[in-house]
Amino acid sequence: MISVIISIVCVFLTRADRDSVQIVRHIDKGINPSSANQIYFSGDYLAKGFKIGVISGLIALTVILLPPCMSYPYTRYYIISVNFKEMRKLLFSNWKNICSNEGLSDRWKQRNGSFSRSAVNYMSGCNTAVSNIVMSCIVMLTLLVITPLFKYTPNAILASIIINAVVGLIDFDAVLLLWKIDKLHFLACMGAFFAVVCASVEIGLLIAVAISFAKILLQVTRPRTAVLGKIPQTSVYRNVEQYPGATWVPGVLIIRVDSAIYFSNSNYIKERYELLSTDIEDLRWLTDEEEMFKDQPRVEYLIVDMSPVTDIDTSSIHALEELHGSLQKREVQLILTNPGQTVLDKLHASDFANMIREDKIFLTVADAVLTFAPKMEQA
Repeated sequence: MISVIISIVCVFLTRADRDSVQIVRHIDKGINPSSANQIYFSGDYLAKGFKIGVISGLIALTVILLPPCMSYPYTRYYIISVNFKEMRKLLFSNWKNICSNEGLSDRWKQRNGSFSRSAVNYMSGCNTAVSNIVMSCIVMLTLLVITPLFKYTPNAILASIIINAVVGLIDFDAVLLLWKIDKLHFLACMGAFFAVVCASVEIGLLIAVAISFAKILLQVTRPRTAVLGKIPQTSVYRNVEQYPGATWVPGVLIIRVDSAIYFSNSNYIKERYELLSTDIEDLRWLTDEEEMFKDQPRVEYLIVDMSPVTDIDTSSIHALEELHGSLQKREVQLILTNPGQTVLDKLHASDFANMIREDKIFLTVADAVLTFAPKMEQA
């Protein structure tokens, strides 16, 4: 406030606004009148307004989950649940403001639009919602009484207040952590940052969301598949890349799918499994381990550990049927272990369980190996 008052006085005394200093200029005095009578649910702009509203709502839902927005609750040790109740509050507060000709509500701006007001509020040391009441009273008095005095406020002073508050939100340690943990998240962070600085907040948000969705699609369409081996002296089977001491069961290939199987990744998974043949060289492509499978016999059983598979759809079941037929031509038997109840119900409903026979569905990998390779399981 001191900087604002001093800048107003300096501009007024020196008339710096005549020397290209940008100022706020004219501000209407008083509180906005009601605009409830100007709301129409018909006309040429109804469709455009609905379209803009839907897009704004989607952007708002995305912004709610952004780290800058959620950083305030975490800092103050409370939790905001992003649910229908929260959105309902935003809806009613915005309708109230629209009817009073005020535009979007402060709640909406703080949670889903500009973070500058929340940043200034936080940097000022405000701890409770009473600060909003005090701010509202001051804003009302300002609009009714001293609004004309702000005519000579330099825009640079307003920008400096916001910049001073927002700079404290830049977390270099978090950026370094993103680089170490996830390069795509780091790319989304940097893309959003430079887009906001060079273009606009909307462009930055669009870039961040696009990269995040691309990452999700990549993970969904290219799920991880791990080749499992037996931990010596146990009946536990783990990823051979994570546990180098895990041994491969001769004649049996055990693979785990670390994702739900949907139409978007079913063909990818099927193609990876179809690489299995009597030639053990195919296994090297699956594990990138050339020394592990030297001098090993041909694969006779393919065991798919479905513990991480939370769901499966019709396209995926068709892919499994094609995989089963392809493996039969190569004289390789398909075996499933530990499918979840949802997955198991769908396998029975589609008659796929009867196709491979229910004696090919086991509770654990160890049970399947004990049935088809008992000598190795007892070793």
